[in-house]
Amino acid sequence: MKLAGWIQTYTGKKFWPLDPRPEDVDIVDIAHALAMQCRFGGHCLRFYPNAEHSVYVSHYSGADALAGLLHDGSEAYLLDMLSPIKAYMPDYKAAEKRCQAVVYRRFGLPEMTPESVKAADRRLLKTERMQIMAPTAEPWVIDAEEPLPIQIGGWAPSTAKVAFLDRFEQLRRAA
Repeated sequence: MKLAGWIQTYTGKKFWPLDPRPEDVDIVDIAHALAMQCRFGGHCLRFYPNAEHSVYVSHYSGADALAGLLHDGSEAYLLDMLSPIKAYMPDYKAAEKRCQAVVYRRFGLPEMTPESVKAADRRLLKTERMQIMAPTAEPWVIDAEEPLPIQIGGWAPSTAKVAFLDRFEQLRRAA
């Protein structure tokens, strides 16, 4: 029995966000939803899709590149909640952890995010702060991190979706 309600995904599937199953996870749904979601709740200087963020993390995650690409896969089904809010929502954090584990499992990965992915994500956050956020004197927790040597593009959703799916296919072929 599925817990709570379901959402209809881009491909027309049913997905139970609070009771996720690997067989309900679809890479096209993830790519599409992440391409349509803007990082930082839209509070950046230009549109910057979560799918683009995931492609960059993938390129800097070494042997864990597929986990890097999929590290925010749960956000395709639960949305991208801002960290200061998420910190006070333990039920959301638990749902996100369950959903992310299911996304990883669907693609044959361990259910925990590897340290290499977390490190790439932190470095990219520093890069994002420098390139797509308004300047501020307020410190961020990642200020000591070394930024990545990239220029953030701010891709259109259609470009981000294609790049995400292309990267996925590239990594699957290499596996």
